[in-house]
Amino acid sequence: MGKLEGKVAIVTGASRGIGKAISKLFATEGARVVCAARTLDEGEHVFEGSLNTTVLEIQQSGGTALAVQTNTASENSCIQLVQTAKQTFGPVDILVNNAALTYFIPVKDMGVHQWDRSWAVGPRAVFILSKTVLPDMIERRSGAIVNISSGAAIGPGRGPYQPTTRSSTKYGAEKAAIERFSQGLAEEVYPYGITVAALSPSQVVVTPGTIYFKLTAPENPDSEPPEIMAKATLLLASEPLDKVTGLVTYSQAILKDYGWISHGKGIGIDRPGSGYSQR
Repeated sequence: MGKLEGKVAIVTGASRGIGKAISKLFATEGARVVCAARTLDEGEHVFEGSLNTTVLEIQQSGGTALAVQTNTASENSCIQLVQTAKQTFGPVDILVNNAALTYFIPVKDMGVHQWDRSWAVGPRAVFILSKTVLPDMIERRSGAIVNISSGAAIGPGRGPYQPTTRSSTKYGAEKAAIERFSQGLAEEVYPYGITVAALSPSQVVVTPGTIYFKLTAPENPDSEPPEIMAKATLLLASEPLDKVTGLVTYSQAILKDYGWISHGKGIGIDRPGSGYSQR
């Protein structure tokens, strides 16, 4: 029996990269997975990947999945996603907030509409989706919410500074907010037996997006495949409440801690994470 047998899971940003890997692993572990993203079919986005491709691969492997085209920047679209999941498979047991939108633009050059749109897909959607799944989780006194963060949440510290060619100020601020939200929500819903945790990659993940923005390359030894994040997400979604709730952690660090991998490197192992990850 899989670790998620009989569970209903929503995974946002499931058309490619980390979200796709999480969706496929969850389905292998027995979950009925509702895959959410904006890209329904191949060719609708500059990057390769789509919801229908993710769902087809899951179904071909014997799993159960549903594609729900979702704009997480829209409150109504987020609410409809949860309603569709419940109508199709039943109340949601696991929510993985993975979707993100960013612009690597210095603050002085960024438009307010770019800032607002990115924050809507990020912390605002995390709040709306969490709020929407919570009533059923509270009623059943169980559930898990895993929010995907980033090493960008770790600030650069105080100056003086070296010149930088890439600005992640906005993205880092979003992810830092998500980490604080995760720990606060974990405290709030602890009496109901609901796990809330935040997870970042220990190393930059090889995805169509990170390759496009030249954050890594396919054969970069200092990167990790999306499957590492998928395994770490599975761990946080399936381990007992008191072992993982409130954690702000890193993929290879948590997998190594629990013996799911023997060796690891990167954030959480070779160097410290954000302030919220300190134990």
